[in-house]
Amino acid sequence: MSTVADDARAVPEVPPLRRNRDFLLLWSGSAVAIIGSTASTVAYPLLVLAVTGSASAAGLVGFVVLLPALLLQLPAGVLVDRWNRKRVMIWCDALRAVGASTVVLALLAGELRLAHVLVVGFAEGTLTVLNGLASTAAVPNVVHPSQLSVALAGNEARGRAATMIGTPLGGILFGLGRAVPFVLETFAYLVSLVSLLCIRKDFQAARPGEAARAEAAAGDGVAADGRRTRVLRQAGRMVEGLVWLWKRPLLRTTALLVAGSNLLFRALFLVMIVLLAEEGAGPAAIGLLIGVAGACGMLGSLVAGWCGRRLRMNALVISANWVWALLMCVLAFGGGLWPAMIAYTAMWFVGPIWNVAVGSYQLAVTPDELRGRVLSASSLLANGALPLGALAGGLLLDGLGVRAATAVLAGWMVLMALAATLAGPVRRATMLVVGDPPASSTAPSPPRTRHDPGPDVPLPEPSAPVAAADSR
Repeated sequence: MSTVADDARAVPEVPPLRRNRDFLLLWSGSAVAIIGSTASTVAYPLLVLAVTGSASAAGLVGFVVLLPALLLQLPAGVLVDRWNRKRVMIWCDALRAVGASTVVLALLAGELRLAHVLVVGFAEGTLTVLNGLASTAAVPNVVHPSQLSVALAGNEARGRAATMIGTPLGGILFGLGRAVPFVLETFAYLVSLVSLLCIRKDFQAARPGEAARAEAAAGDGVAADGRRTRVLRQAGRMVEGLVWLWKRPLLRTTALLVAGSNLLFRALFLVMIVLLAEEGAGPAAIGLLIGVAGACGMLGSLVAGWCGRRLRMNALVISANWVWALLMCVLAFGGGLWPAMIAYTAMWFVGPIWNVAVGSYQLAVTPDELRGRVLSASSLLANGALPLGALAGGLLLDGLGVRAATAVLAGWMVLMALAATLAGPVRRATMLVVGDPPASSTAPSPPRTRHDPGPDVPLPEPSAPVAAADSR
């Protein structure tokens, strides 16, 4: 006769992530893709500056590449929740590889034009939005709920390490030949595609009755509702994640704070490239600096869990913004190239601490069928400022010069730190940052627990803060 002890012994032990084959394939394939895309991120402004000699043109390319993050986040979230997430990622990798290969062919033929770069950049930006939402929403379905925070910390370290490798590589390869970074990018997307094809697990939870509901809804639409009603139904699905997010004050506030700082960091990226170029640094040196900054970010990801277990949400959010503001003042008024470089690399350390806490909490509390739309809403608020930052960076550089543009950005970051300090939802967020994820995080319709309060209920001691991932 079985006993309670026998039943307990029958429960299989959760294997460590290093033995989770599907997670390792997803992790490693994405790492290679990030290395390739990061190398091209460094190469694009260098290429446009070399071809046109205009900082505004380089800023315009950055604006167009990031514009889908502003325009397409909400519809992309609907598609990620509606379509098979694995297939979405496979198609995104395949089409991004095609786009990068057209840049290679145009460079080899000597026929590359700014319009070509803009079209490819917008297409790659659109596919990156879809791929990123699908990849993040897939993680809770690939790992055990108890390993979600560890998996996201590993993803954060992966991104920082890939940035550390890809950025100097982009500059070095551009020095070897203008087409070489884009050859690497094409190859990287193909490697990621193959790794996705080898993953066995589904990237979304089973949703009983969903197919029947969709079929019935489609039939009703054809029979009675008509095209207008179907469009309105899809529009309602598109804004559902934004409404869910906006009704939670801490989610809303931190997403807006990240939007403001992301605008600064995207403008600062172009400012640092021009600053180094004016000081006589070549493409390899520029890539090396950003690679060192990526290494600083990787260190931040390694201590993110330790900080999360000891810091409360309000302390983390407020102190992070003031650290960035102080470093921006050093960068703007430090009086030399070396202080600016040291401050810039140090700014990358804090971002991962924020991002791990953000991702852990947001994924844990969001129902699986809403994850794509909620992620798209938070990305819209947080990352919608990225294209504006790229455009603003180019305009500030052409209109004011490097030093004055840096001073303006420093003033902006001080204002963001003041806003974080004075924000009521942040000051009231006294919960610890990292803890155990809730067991019911993947339930289709979770009850109102301490992790999912209504819009007017304060959050008591959740496992991680609510915020939106930033770009640092």
